Amino acid sequence: MADLSKSVAIVGTAESDEIGLVPNKSALQHHAEAAHNALDDAGLTKDDVDGLFTAGFSTLATADYMGIQPKFTDSTSIGGSSFIVHIAHAMAAINAGYCEVALITHGQTGRSSRAPMPPDPNLPTLQYEFPYGFIGQPINYAMAATRYMHEYGEDRTRQALAEIAVSTRKWAMLNPKAMMRDEMTFDDYHDSRWIAWPFHLLDCCLVTDAGAAVVVTSAERAKSLKKKPVWVLGAAEGHDHLGISTMPDLTSTYSRETGPKALAMAGVTRSDIDLAMIYDSFTYTTLATLEGLGFCGRGEGPDFVAGQRTAPGGDFPVNTNGGGLSYTHPGMYGIFLIVEAVRQLRGECGDRQVPDCKINLTNGTGGALSSTGTVVLAID
Repeated sequence: MADLSKSVAIVGTAESDEIGLVPNKSALQHHAEAAHNALDDAGLTKDDVDGLFTAGFSTLATADYMGIQPKFTDSTSIGGSSFIVHIAHAMAAINAGYCEVALITHGQTGRSSRAPMPPDPNLPTLQYEFPYGFIGQPINYAMAATRYMHEYGEDRTRQALAEIAVSTRKWAMLNPKAMMRDEMTFDDYHDSRWIAWPFHLLDCCLVTDAGAAVVVTSAERAKSLKKKPVWVLGAAEGHDHLGISTMPDLTSTYSRETGPKALAMAGVTRSDIDLAMIYDSFTYTTLATLEGLGFCGRGEGPDFVAGQRTAPGGDFPVNTNGGGLSYTHPGMYGIFLIVEAVRQLRGECGDRQVPDCKINLTNGTGGALSSTGTVVLAID
């Protein structure tokens, strides 16, 4: 396979103008605002875009709304990991000569939407999981977390989930754009109401309105733009099931495959990583992903995150924007991981800036712990 490491760079990132509770804006408006802002961040305009990538909405709709006529288009949609995967697809398309400036964009009104798409009754999950009460991700992820507790201990797992929730909130308190910025104590976590055992409310992601966009271009084009390029060193993707009932192992996500592959492509090791951005639809997602990526062994996650190691001031910063747990989560969240990773690598994060942040690993998860995409990013 061709060596594509450092052949493309991320040159622009941004959110939509308002995120959180924004009842007066459509999902397409979030798409367009984020795209405009990310292109401006790169020093480009929509007329420079010749590749368009999104999930949820068709690129037919987003391109028409934004006045873009792409010569390459990709609507790969595998849940919240989609936008991480789009970075790899953009890298492939740019190197194949299909496009030069790829715009990855997302917008979703998870909080304010009054017209959700009805599920397809022919899907296996509708036929074989819904009748037994497995309706929605809180229940699906809760079952996986319950299995983890059974295998590795309920008390130590519970403490690990609390560590992740409290740590993530501490980062959110440093992010003016985060929706939840009030201080959270361990008692607050343990006292929050139950959602689906073993998940408390504070184990679960927010539901917000938001958009974000990322601009990817060739190495040559990147060097001529207004900000330092953030290089894509490695990328990998994959999935191994649809519904939670067919997940091969409830305690292991597909990050166990994509993490090592992305690191190998990047030519770096886990010890080189200065910042980890990890999808946190639930606290358990973060715990299982840290293990899958190999930062610790199976069942060792509770010890790895102990003592607020991933919080501000800890030696392994994770989800410095406040994550899906406290910053924003409109439904599919992965693109926001990239926005924060790029800002951290550029040194643009103010009070929450990770010192000397040079190499990042970002991992997105989609579906019922179904899909993952991993990228390794770096700045010169």
